Amino acid sequence: MLNPHPDLTASVLIGLGWYYLLLFIMNLLWTIRSYKQDGEFSNGVPKSAVWAVYTSILMMVTFYHFTYPPDGFLISLPEAFKAPFDRYFSNPVLYFFLSIVGLWVMIKAREWWTQPRVAWVLLNVSLIFMGLSLTDYDFRQIVGKPDNVPIVAMLFIVAFFTWIYFRRSVDNDRRIAEGRPLFEQEDNEKVLVWPDLVYTELICMVLLTALLIFWGIALRAPLEEPASSMKTPNPSKAPWYFLGLQEMLVYFDPWLAGVVLPSIILGGLMAVPYIDFNKLGNGYYTFKQRSFAVTTFLFGFLPLWVALIVLGTFLRGPNWNFFGIYEYWDVHKVEAANNVNLSEFFWNGLLQQSVPKGTGVGTILIRELPGILLIIGYFAILPPILGLTILRKYFVRMGVLRFLVFSNLILWMAILPIKMLLRWAFALKYIVGIPEWFFNI
Repeated sequence: MLNPHPDLTASVLIGLGWYYLLLFIMNLLWTIRSYKQDGEFSNGVPKSAVWAVYTSILMMVTFYHFTYPPDGFLISLPEAFKAPFDRYFSNPVLYFFLSIVGLWVMIKAREWWTQPRVAWVLLNVSLIFMGLSLTDYDFRQIVGKPDNVPIVAMLFIVAFFTWIYFRRSVDNDRRIAEGRPLFEQEDNEKVLVWPDLVYTELICMVLLTALLIFWGIALRAPLEEPASSMKTPNPSKAPWYFLGLQEMLVYFDPWLAGVVLPSIILGGLMAVPYIDFNKLGNGYYTFKQRSFAVTTFLFGFLPLWVALIVLGTFLRGPNWNFFGIYEYWDVHKVEAANNVNLSEFFWNGLLQQSVPKGTGVGTILIRELPGILLIIGYFAILPPILGLTILRKYFVRMGVLRFLVFSNLILWMAILPIKMLLRWAFALKYIVGIPEWFFNI
């Protein structure tokens, strides 16, 4: 009996052959660069010899993909790796924890991974991992969707521009420590808008237009049949730029996730120039002089936005359940969502009493008193505590008003990961749940 969903077919191997051919050409050019710039080992062997060996292996892998039949093909991701990977990395708590740890490592080890050789090794590791993963049928169904291909490209683009920032920042921080001119001051040759800038923009416009044309030819437009209330997509996902917002709707009421939080984000961005007291780092790359601001921005952008896009794209499957990247998206998979409110934890669990019943104002306030006190403490009591302890420097330099705005913006940004972890770890639905008034937090 033929397998309707084979991991490897002739067309898959040919496609991967072109993939490894491109990887071979990239590393061939890198080997030439290494030969010209990297010098030799102590025994006289050029350092580029390592890259030459790796490039030769890629060439053999390319020919192997073009010439070997699917039956008995040896280069694929082993099942012994895929099963544990799916089991652990489809866990949202571990996924979010690793995204935060990855951000911390990226900041702490910035002087190491921004080196061109290290960055090139990391790029090759990610591309090899992608190539091996493409031998899995279910993985191909996820990343190969026309909707998802730009998201995969976006991840590499975000990584590239993040590398450029840290590369320039490390260089400038080193220059500042050594008393040398900044990179922007050293290489500040001015050019005219016409013709220099206009010609550059024209070339970019032509290349981008050609890329979009070839993209449109190679990938079919993801158009489906006309919408029908009798047949809805499962899962029904928002466009990629709204996946973070759609993920927020899982943990907050629509009024909070769709109105309050976006409004606070926009208001906070407008307030940043007025509450920022640090005048350093304007017009040049630096991390040490803007460490808190950069770290806060990266935390909001990478774990709280890009990671949520990745989660919503690759891990959220039918019925909005979590699936591994090598796991079949089974529409019949049903996970019981026994989410409870904080009031139930407090009355039923801690006090071993029944939750107060009734629709009166007093009864509702007594029922939700633990959550109300927690919210008041979080937004009213925690900022002064932070200002007197770990954020004292900011409190002294900002003053009371600016610090309260600043600290509340930080707390609003932190409420999303806190609520996500509480839902994943303790099945907590609402901290304050008042459906009688359509007020849930």
